[in-house]
Amino acid sequence: MNLSLFEIFWILLILAALLPVVRQRQVQKARIRLIRKIERKRGARLITLIHRQELISLFGIPLTRYINVEDSEQILRAIRLTPPHLPIDLVLHTPGGLVLASEQIARALLRHPAKVTVLVPHYAMSGGTMIALSADEIIMDENAVLGPVDPQLGQFPAASIMEAVRRKGDERASDRTLIMADISAKALNQVENFVYCLLAGKMEEPTAREVAHTLASGRWTHDFPITAEKLQALGLPVTTGLSRDIYLLMEMYPQPAQRRPSVQFIPVPYEDEDVERRPRR
Repeated sequence: MNLSLFEIFWILLILAALLPVVRQRQVQKARIRLIRKIERKRGARLITLIHRQELISLFGIPLTRYINVEDSEQILRAIRLTPPHLPIDLVLHTPGGLVLASEQIARALLRHPAKVTVLVPHYAMSGGTMIALSADEIIMDENAVLGPVDPQLGQFPAASIMEAVRRKGDERASDRTLIMADISAKALNQVENFVYCLLAGKMEEPTAREVAHTLASGRWTHDFPITAEKLQALGLPVTTGLSRDIYLLMEMYPQPAQRRPSVQFIPVPYEDEDVERRPRR
C-alpha cells in the first residue's frame, strides 16, 4: 500500500495527538498500583490532593491548579466510601485555594472516627494548611513547610486592609475601603474560629486559641514558610520522616518538561564510595 505524503502527515499528526493520552493512562495505572502498595503497608485508605502543572492535550499546555469545589466533592466521596474503622492517609501538595472547599475537606476529615494522617512531602500552604490541621498526625519531609491561613480578599490580605484603615482612620478612608475592612474583620474572625475548632480536641483550650490566632491573624505574610520545628513549637502533632514510596508517588505527578531544565542531576541514590571524598573546609 502506497501512502502519499499528505496521508503520512495526517497519520503522524494523529499519533502525536494520541501519544500523550496513552502516556497519561500508563502513568495513571502506575499511580494506582503504587497507591495500593502504600495502602497495604500502612493499613489505611490513601487519598491524594496534589496540585502540580501537568502537560495536557496536543499542545502540552500546563495548567496550574488550586483547591476547588471539585476537589472537595471528590475527597468527601472518598471519605464516605471509607469504613469508620479504617484510617485515612492524605498526601497534600498544594498552594491552597478556596476557603469553602478547604473547610469542607477539613470538617469531613475531622469527623472521620478513625485516625487521619496528613503527609506533606514538599508544601501545603493556605487552604492546604487548614486541611492539615484537621489531622490527628501530620508527617512532613524535613524540609517541607506549611503556611499561614489568614484570609485574602482579592489580591490583598484581610489583615493588611484592617491595618490600612486603622492608620488612616475611618474619616479618611473611602467607602470602598471601609466596606472591605468590614468584610476583612468578618473573614478574620471566621477563619480564626474555624481553626480553633480544628485544634480544640488536640490541645488545651488557651493553647488552641493562641495557635489559631497566630496562624489566622496575619502575623506573617501569606507565603511565609512554617517549618516542622516551628509547628512542633506551637504544640501541633507534627513529626518528620516520610517513606520512600511517598516520594515515588510524587514523581508520578510530573511538572511540564522544559526545553532546558533548570535543575538537573543523576536520579539515583549515591553511596559514599560513589563520590570522591573531599576534606571539609
